[in-house]
Amino acid sequence: MDDLSTPKPVLEILVGTVFLIVVIFVHGVGIRRVSRQFSKSWANVTGSTPHWRVNLMLAVTIAALAALHFAETLVWAVPLYIRAIIPSMRDSYYYVLENYTTLGEGNVTLPDRWRLLGPIIGMSGLFTFGWTGSVLVSIMTDFGKFDMLQARREREEEDNAS
Repeated sequence: MDDLSTPKPVLEILVGTVFLIVVIFVHGVGIRRVSRQFSKSWANVTGSTPHWRVNLMLAVTIAALAALHFAETLVWAVPLYIRAIIPSMRDSYYYVLENYTTLGEGNVTLPDRWRLLGPIIGMSGLFTFGWTGSVLVSIMTDFGKFDMLQARREREEEDNAS
C-alpha cells in the first residue's frame, strides 16, 4: 500500500491545529485593526454627525470584517491547492468556505488521508465568527447608546421649545 494514501490522524490533527492557530492569530490581528479603526472614527462622531455618515461607518466596518474572513479562508485554501490535496483553487476555496461556515454540503471532498481537516476548518470558522459576533455586539452597543443620547437631546429640545 502507498504510504501517501495511508491516513495518519495524528499528522492531520497536527497540521490542522497549526493552521487553526495561524487563522485565529490572523483574525486577532485583523479584528484589532478593524476595532481600532472603528474606535478612531467613532471618537469623531458628535450629535451633529449626519446619520448617513454613521451608517457608512458601520457598513465599512462590516465590509472589513467580511474581507478579514475571506482572507482567513485563503489561509486554508491555498495550501490545499498548492499541495494538490484539492486540484483546483476554486474547488479548494469552495471546500474551505463550506467547512468554515459549517455549511458542509459535501460537493467537494478531501482525500481520505486529509479528511480530518474539514472539521478543524469548521472549528476555526466557529471561533472566528463567534469573535466577530462579539465585536459587532460591542459596536451595535455604541450605536444604541448614541441613538439613546440623540433621542434624549431631541426630547429636551422639544421640552424647552414648549
